[in-house]
Formats: sequence, C-alpha cells, structure tokens
Amino acid sequence: MPEALREESRRFTREQLFTVAATASINFSSMICYSILGPFFPSEAEKKGASNTVIGLIFGCFALVNFLTSLILGNYLTRIGAKFMFVAGLFVSGCVTILFGMLDKVPSGPVFISLCFLVRAMDAVGFAAAMTASFSILAKAFPDNIATVLGSLEIFTGLGLVLGPPLGGFLYQSFGYEVPFITLGCVVLVLVPLNMCMLPKYDSVPGKDSFWKLILLPKVLVLCFIIFSLSACLGFLDPTMSLFILKKFKLPTGYVGLVFLGLALSYSLSSPLLGLLSDTLPYLRKWLLVSGGLMTAVCFFMLGPAPVLHIESQLWMFVLVLVLIGISLGMCVIPVFPEMLQCAYENGFEEGLSLLGLVSGLFSAMWSLGAFAGPTLGGFLNEKLGFEWASAIQGGWALLSGLTTGIFYITETTRRSSSLQNPPGNNEERTPLVGSET
Repeated sequence: MPEALREESRRFTREQLFTVAATASINFSSMICYSILGPFFPSEAEKKGASNTVIGLIFGCFALVNFLTSLILGNYLTRIGAKFMFVAGLFVSGCVTILFGMLDKVPSGPVFISLCFLVRAMDAVGFAAAMTASFSILAKAFPDNIATVLGSLEIFTGLGLVLGPPLGGFLYQSFGYEVPFITLGCVVLVLVPLNMCMLPKYDSVPGKDSFWKLILLPKVLVLCFIIFSLSACLGFLDPTMSLFILKKFKLPTGYVGLVFLGLALSYSLSSPLLGLLSDTLPYLRKWLLVSGGLMTAVCFFMLGPAPVLHIESQLWMFVLVLVLIGISLGMCVIPVFPEMLQCAYENGFEEGLSLLGLVSGLFSAMWSLGAFAGPTLGGFLNEKLGFEWASAIQGGWALLSGLTTGIFYITETTRRSSSLQNPPGNNEERTPLVGSET
C-alpha cells in the first residue's frame, strides 16, 4: 500500500498537466520576446540617436514598471483572479510586441526614444501580470515540490533565451526590423485562447497578511537582495554584451545571438537538477545560494576580463564564462522561491493563494528592480569605463549578496545551536525545585 500511494502521488492530475503546459507557454513566449532584442536593438537604437546610457534606461524602464506592477498585482491577486491576470497579461504582451516592431518607422531622436520608453512600459505591465499569476498558480498546483517544477519549467525559460537571440538576429538580417517582433507577437496572441481553455481556475480567499509583514522578515530581506543582485548582473548584459561582441570579436549580427546560447543553455539544462536537489535535500539550499553568488561574482570579474588581470579577451573564454554564469545563476534563482515560502510559513503566514500572490509578487518585484538597476548602471559604466571594468564592477552585487547570505546563515545556525544547548525553559524549571528543597 505505501508503494502504491507513493506511485499515485507521483502522477500528475489533469489540472496539474494543464497548469504546467500553460506556465511553460508563458515562460517560453515571454523570454523569447524579451531576449530577441539583444543582438540587434542596441545597434539599431544607436542609429536612431540613442546613447549607451539611454539604451540602458530603455531596458531598465521595463524592469522599473515591472517592479511597481508586480507589487500592486501581487497584493490584489485574489481579487482580480489568477487566471484572468495570467491571460490578460499574455494578451497585452503580444499586442505590445507587435507595436515595438513599428518603432523603426518613427523619426529618430526624442520621438523614437520616448515611444521606446512608452511601449516597454506597457510590455512590462503585461509581463508582470502574467508572471505573478504564473508563480502563484504553480505553487498552488504543486505545494510539495514547487522547486522541482520551477526548475523543470526553467527549461522553457532557457529555451526562450536560447532561441530568441539567434532567431531575432536571423529574422532581422533577412527581413528587417519589423518581422521579428510581428512574428513573435502573433505567436503570443495565438497562445491567449489556448490558455483560456487550458488553464484551470483556482478558487481563492483574500488573506490578512501584507507585503510589509513579509518583506520585513530578516531572512526574506536577505533573499530579496539575492534576487536583486542576480537580476542586476543578468540585466547588465542586455544593453552591453552585444555591442562588446560586435566590436571586440568582429562577428556578424546573426552570429551574435549564438554567443548568447552559452548562458541560456547552461541555465536551462542545470535548472531541473538544481530544482530536484532543492526539494529532496532542503538543507542544501543555503549552500547553493552562497556558492552560486560567489561563483557569479568571479565569473563577471572574468567576463571582460577585468583589465587588472592583464588577460587578453578571447571568444572561447568569453563563451565558457557565460556557461558558468548560467549554472551559477541557476544555483541561486531556483532555491529562492521555496526558501521564501518556507520562511513565511515558519513565521505564521496563512497558507493559500493570497500568500502565494504575495511571495510571487515580491519575487517578481525584486527581480524587476535588479533588472532596472543592472542595465541603467551598466549602460552608464560601459559608456564611461568600457565593458571590461563595467562587468567587473557589476559582479560586486553578486559578491556582496553571497557574503551577506553566508554571514546570515552562519549567524542563524549559531543562534539555533545555542538555543538548543540552553533552552529558555531550563531556569524556569529549576526555580520551583530549589524552592521545594529549602
């Protein structure tokens, strides 16, 4: 009987299978639409009169609006409805992707730059809605193995990151600026009716807990800083890496997207294993978070490499470092969500879709805040100091988060061990005994 029950628990229900399929579609479509810009948009924006700093701000604008939207929608998830938020976000994202393909028709200069900011902000609203609902629905459908499911679905995230740059570079080189965006926007719109029919509707009851109660927990603050630092490092690459590859290695635009494969493939292939480890061996999460942060810092220091090392940059070494960055990012990103949920449960938060909305909204918000700081600061540093120094400085975020996390977990372990050795009830129990003897 126990073996039969275990076998039954491993089988997905119909609702769970539909949830996985719907979430895989949003992971893939959102990432391919996001990553398609990398190989050609920075150079196209330069032709339209945008500086490196402005290009960084355009990428950062998406993240800043995403940050604010995620905080708001996470708090009101149960009132809006997770399924409606998911489908509406997907629809907005598809429409705005098509609009972005029309921007090459507008005049260069302030008009082009202003419309870029406006369209990216609209895209951020749709993306935030879909991703916040996606995390909540997944955690509701798979309460016992959320890290494994998240890690497995990161295959589709990585697939979108893998296919976006080379596909975007190929379509841009073959057909021009408009075709990549119109093609992908139409694909996303086709997914809207499919998800309306496929995605189950989960009932929810509004909870009493708030974002402030969650974010003021010390452990959650540390985890938020991890999310922010990793997102800042990854976001730094969006406006800067393609320009560096074009100038340093003299590659055609179509081949620039292939260099992006190193990071995306390693991330998507390592994520399922890291998710399984995180669920089956929860005590390993802290070590993954610390070692992943420190490894990311070293990789960004070597990405240029930093001029202080006096190492000549070569294409094979650049791709190898990107592969290691993909693995180190997975080591940190996958364990964070279950760690935040566990911390909330330990501190008395009510289980349910309301809490899942808070956690997923906070996760998306912190990721978006880092994705704003990364391109904005990265574009400025790249313009003033060059890519080599800019990437080394950007790695400081990961170094700081790795050290902070290590110190926090060491302090937490020391406090718990001391409380076990000297339980607070010992002195209270001894007092009446002494009194009875006298």
